Amino acid sequence: MSIDQELREAFLTSALTEEQRGELEEVGREVRYSEGDTLFVEGEPAELLWILLEGEIDLFRTTGGEEALMVTMTTPGQWAGGLVAWGEGAGYRATGRAVTAGRCLAVPSHDLKRLVGEWFPFGGHIIVGIFQTVRNIEAMVRQRESLVALGTLAAGLAHEINNPAAASQRAVNAMGETCDAMLASLIDLATASITSEQFVAVDQLRRQAIEAEPPRGAMALSDLEDALGTWLSAHGVGEPWSLAPVLAGAGVDVAWCERAIDVVGPDALDGAVSWVVSVISANDLLAEMRDSTSRIANLVGAVKSYSQMDRSALQAVDIREGIESTLVMLGPKLDAIEVEQEYDDDLPVVEVYAGELNQVWTNLIDNAIDAMEGSGTLRIRARVEGSNIVVDVADTGPGMPDAVRDRAFEPFFTTKDVGKGTGLGLDITRRIVVERHHGDIDFDTSPGGTTAHVRLPVRQ
Repeated sequence: MSIDQELREAFLTSALTEEQRGELEEVGREVRYSEGDTLFVEGEPAELLWILLEGEIDLFRTTGGEEALMVTMTTPGQWAGGLVAWGEGAGYRATGRAVTAGRCLAVPSHDLKRLVGEWFPFGGHIIVGIFQTVRNIEAMVRQRESLVALGTLAAGLAHEINNPAAASQRAVNAMGETCDAMLASLIDLATASITSEQFVAVDQLRRQAIEAEPPRGAMALSDLEDALGTWLSAHGVGEPWSLAPVLAGAGVDVAWCERAIDVVGPDALDGAVSWVVSVISANDLLAEMRDSTSRIANLVGAVKSYSQMDRSALQAVDIREGIESTLVMLGPKLDAIEVEQEYDDDLPVVEVYAGELNQVWTNLIDNAIDAMEGSGTLRIRARVEGSNIVVDVADTGPGMPDAVRDRAFEPFFTTKDVGKGTGLGLDITRRIVVERHHGDIDFDTSPGGTTAHVRLPVRQ
């Protein structure tokens, strides 16, 4: 039987004129395939329209790391692919694998678009319009989800940076007052005409105060403050209520005060104690500023790691780095959640698109937090299995019902309330893991929680 006759009998092309069937046969090519042959692959550009002439072809989609059979093409005239005719770069929606030996007519997408435009101009415009509208809607929803996620992360980052920034500002303001007090106390010491030997002895007392062991417990600290305040007041030291807490916090006791009055005498005692207190306060403020600025620097470093700024797309990375930076970015949502992490000592670096993979950790960890409704235990483990790295993200939530688990990777499916999420998180996660990294993702779930397993090849 000739191809023209087969096209005449196929339901897809039976309404074409003889001239149109001839044009279609002219631009197409007959492809013979054997059992088990893969004709096209999900996600690759759909450059060809495959029209079945003879045989059977299974169409598979990868879901949860497993191939799911969508449909079997058995009737001549059934078709797949050709989507590039309606949208640049559009990919195959499934993988086509031959069940039996057979034949197809493979028509290039650009020829398909031209022929449809010549034969059915109105219909061609309708197809392009519908296809582009669907793609635009999906792109807009994906963009909205990205913006919502970015807004959430930005708000969390602002919250995290605000605390150390405010602490630094308070410390800087207090440092000005402390420096003024330090200068005033030095003037008092100079006015009291202490000798250089006495000042060296006062500096030794300062060292002793800094190296002292602070009291343990609130009661012990309160008792020491009372004892110091009483002693300072009895010996005519000004503002003992403000000096005693600083001395007590440093671990200074009454014996230290007795040594101070022996060194400088009663006339210079006020200046000596005030100077030591101002130096202790300055050291404390400097330590607070170091901690605050270090915290800000760590947050900036986490953002750079999370966004993969100034790095190439595919790179060899330590998988722990991306997970840690993601936890920092989601820090405000983890306040009431205990985080347990376990990493094998022999974890190798893995070749990944690091920025995209961080989106996977964000989606999985964020879903785990939502499942636990803000409180519970988040467990993250990374281990080696053969040539793969496996990352487990587990929560202690109520688990996923079977109906939800079966549809978890479907685009636009969500269990969240209106306005919370778009139903694209796990679909994007699956695409990044399976299509971009040739890995696998699945879930184990029970009433005691859910665990996501992400398998990634060490080498792409």
